[in-house]
Amino acid sequence: MIGDEAAARAYVAQWADSLALERLETLLARLTEENSRQNLLAAATLPHAWQRHIADSAQLLAHVPRETLAGGPGPWLDLGSGAGFPGLVLAVLRPEDPVILVESRRKRIEWLERMAGELGLDRCRVEGRRLELVETVPAGVITARAFAPLRTLLELSARFSTERTLYLLPKGRSAAQELHDMPKRIRQTFHVEQSQTDPDAGILVGRLSKEARGRT
Repeated sequence: MIGDEAAARAYVAQWADSLALERLETLLARLTEENSRQNLLAAATLPHAWQRHIADSAQLLAHVPRETLAGGPGPWLDLGSGAGFPGLVLAVLRPEDPVILVESRRKRIEWLERMAGELGLDRCRVEGRRLELVETVPAGVITARAFAPLRTLLELSARFSTERTLYLLPKGRSAAQELHDMPKRIRQTFHVEQSQTDPDAGILVGRLSKEARGRT
């Protein structure tokens, strides 16, 4: 379990080269500045940002084989990217993979576009609109943190999903209960992984079956 900022930095370093670590430092510096202008994150979490936000995002890579996206079924689709977690962090750590950040709030769209440009993330782009208005593309991985309840999330994202699409959904303390409340066809293909940054939190991992994609 990642218990402090030093441990979080060490954890992230296993996924990052020197350029990626530099980009993450820049991201956090800009985030602290921007948070005084718009409430991107709870201010109380900023002193613990490596653990609460960077490592919390990076841990999703433990569930994604490198070949999943490189030449794979489609881009990484991050729903409701907000301040950029997990989407911007994943784009930094996997710069060779296409990443699409979906965000509908104007100020956050501007923030994401500015940071993707400043960090030199050439394969990361922002879809500045509601998910319902985003053109359908088959996604390799779908992520979302604090986007919507699981049932709604799956209903809205099913059209981006194929039999190969992997869902990685940090759900905090509600992970097990949200999955328990889903139909059997969902419970059969998803499971809960323990978060490495919060002993009480879980990550929903799974794929939608053909039946589920047609009935979510």
